Amino acid sequence: METRVVLALLVVAFISFRGAESRKARILDSFEYSAINCRAHSASLTDFGGVGDGKTSNTKAFKDAIDHLSQFSSDGGSQLFVPAGNWLTGSFSLTSHFTLYLHKDAVLLASQDMQEWPVMKPLPSYGRGRDAAAGRYSSLIFGTNLTDVIITGNNGTIDGQGAFWWQNFHKGKLKYTRPYLIEIMFSDTIQISNLTLLNSPSWNVHPVYSRDILVQGITIIAPITSPNTDGINPDSCTNTKIEDCYIVSGDDCVAVKSGWDEYGIAFGMPTKQLVIRRLTCISPYSATIALGSEMSGGIEDVRAEDLTAIHTESGVRIKTAVGRGGYVKDIYVKRMTMHTMKWVFWMTGNYGSHADKNYDPNALPLIQGINYRDMVADNVTMAARLEGIAGDPFKEICISNVTIGLAPKAKKVPWTCTEIEGMTSGVSPRPCDLLPDQGPEKITSCDFPPEKIPIDLVQFKTCSFGMSYV
Repeated sequence: METRVVLALLVVAFISFRGAESRKARILDSFEYSAINCRAHSASLTDFGGVGDGKTSNTKAFKDAIDHLSQFSSDGGSQLFVPAGNWLTGSFSLTSHFTLYLHKDAVLLASQDMQEWPVMKPLPSYGRGRDAAAGRYSSLIFGTNLTDVIITGNNGTIDGQGAFWWQNFHKGKLKYTRPYLIEIMFSDTIQISNLTLLNSPSWNVHPVYSRDILVQGITIIAPITSPNTDGINPDSCTNTKIEDCYIVSGDDCVAVKSGWDEYGIAFGMPTKQLVIRRLTCISPYSATIALGSEMSGGIEDVRAEDLTAIHTESGVRIKTAVGRGGYVKDIYVKRMTMHTMKWVFWMTGNYGSHADKNYDPNALPLIQGINYRDMVADNVTMAARLEGIAGDPFKEICISNVTIGLAPKAKKVPWTCTEIEGMTSGVSPRPCDLLPDQGPEKITSCDFPPEKIPIDLVQFKTCSFGMSYV
């Protein structure tokens, strides 16, 4: 009798143990992350037929998942989890009140099947595609007319497999402009964070005609000879913050834009209230931060600080031309360290690329209120190349507390200046005569505005993901 009781108890205990184990096994994944908003509903890409083998197309799985989750936009929002694996996909579009989250071992692989890339009209502020006069391929991750969109992860990867596109671009085989990795347009309240972006076909991150944007903790890597692989390009955007990013690129690490020639002038949407912090850039043929050349809608109130440039063509570059119109004004850069540079400062008013021949030759850009301070550079070929436009000088340039160490084979004349106006204080080597030194009492000039912009006041929430098998 006692033996039977003991056996019965052992069986009950075993069943209870297996039941507990079964309940544990039902949890697909569980984690926390920081975001501007949390979500009430969750799903995994595998729930919609996703296969992470690097060979099966997941374009339909992404579309089906997001279509399904869009029903929750007005009911607490939704999040889509991409598990570990290699997820081949073409372009897909996001929805509002939505989070796309990539596991640390998840890799999105951009499809090389041209049929998986819809063709879109050119951007209205550009009038034509960048690579060709016709339209452009939709970005890998795309969204338009959205609110509250988050693309994040535990440093998951998005691989554009760009060599396919670069080769076709160089051979002149593309009828349309190459896709970007991420493009969000006509939208607000956007977070792009904690991801690694590799080998984009062209630009990596392109928020355009949007506002209230956070780009944080992004690593971007492309070959330094890859064409037009700009890192982060805020374009006709308001209230944007870019911080804690590491970029190795074949073009500008950050390029601030607002439309091209007569199209940008007519569209008239500036980029303003932009903060850039703690950016590290490697780009031997381009700039750490470029303003323009497409700046016809205007660029103003840009604040960049705590920047590092290594083996990069220029620290800060302003690019514009006759016919651009628009303005670049109220620009503030401080605490920048540079190693092995061609130029520290570069401004050019003869950047000749135009959308077409219909630009207005009387549309002259206004370049005014450019402030640089507290910078150190070493192994520099030339301190500055500053070239305004005849009859339209670049005004109110202020440079203070800047030490530039020249390379052994540096240019004999470290500064070249034409059609510019401004002042300096505590700058070495001695600047050109058009930027006279105002003495040590002006060394604290060129400072930032004291007030914060609204994006700096945004608070993150701790969000969670946990999903059981259905």
